[in-house]
Amino acid sequence: MWALAINPTSGSGKGAEVGRYVADFLDTHGENHRIISGRSSSELIDQLSHFISSSTPCKGVIAVGGDGLFHNVIQKTVSAQIPLAVIPAGTGNDFVRTLGWPLTHLDEYLERILSSQPQKVDLGFVDGEWFGAILSTGFDSVVNEKANSMKWPTGPMKYNVAIAIELPRFSPRHYEIELDDRTISAEAMLIAVSNGQSYGGGMLVCPDADITDGLFDVMVLHPVSKIEFLKVFPRVFKGTHVTHPAVEIVRSRNVRISADAVAYADGERIGVLPISAQCVPKAMLTWKR
Repeated sequence: MWALAINPTSGSGKGAEVGRYVADFLDTHGENHRIISGRSSSELIDQLSHFISSSTPCKGVIAVGGDGLFHNVIQKTVSAQIPLAVIPAGTGNDFVRTLGWPLTHLDEYLERILSSQPQKVDLGFVDGEWFGAILSTGFDSVVNEKANSMKWPTGPMKYNVAIAIELPRFSPRHYEIELDDRTISAEAMLIAVSNGQSYGGGMLVCPDADITDGLFDVMVLHPVSKIEFLKVFPRVFKGTHVTHPAVEIVRSRNVRISADAVAYADGERIGVLPISAQCVPKAMLTWKR
């Protein structure tokens, strides 16, 4: 039996709509499933944990929502080695982007889930917590902190407003970045430890990151002026920012970062630095396009 985990509030209600579509698809194809939802993220995860640990055999989890739901669900499925498919219904959907699936026209994706065996892909592990896409600290984390405290606006625009508020008062910070073969000691505006390629709804911060190579791509944005930052920032949506002289990208399996800063992963708050992360090869079972 499939566990169909639905966050109905994802994407300002898109989760409920997409969840109904997926449920109908499973019914049409004769696939037994149990819908798991809740009034809060913790309630949903508690119900999912109970289902996974029950005597009912679980073929896999199909999670309908955004990167936040994905982040919470992998904490349960990885240890149980249960396959997880993520159906995009959130704001960013960056892990689905990394897997190569479109964000609309879901039938091809759903057909693959039902007709083929899952593949093993890498995950990041930071201070006891799994993440799939990107672990970051610096300006984007400051923006996340601000956006999470705002009640208006909602949706992607909240992030843009938070950028406008925080950029004028932001200053680079000093980081100690310990890698497999070196230590980088430098001022930086942003550091992204990338298992996946994008975050923030398609910002290709590390466009060459590969979730099957056993390594993180680590992007360090060295200090630039505020005006230069605004000029370079739009290039991140095509991944062409990597040619800018202030952008440094290195690869490493292990990363430890120390600074007076906070970190986020998959859009979820990890906490204050220092943090230690490892790329764990073939940690997750899923369906890659």
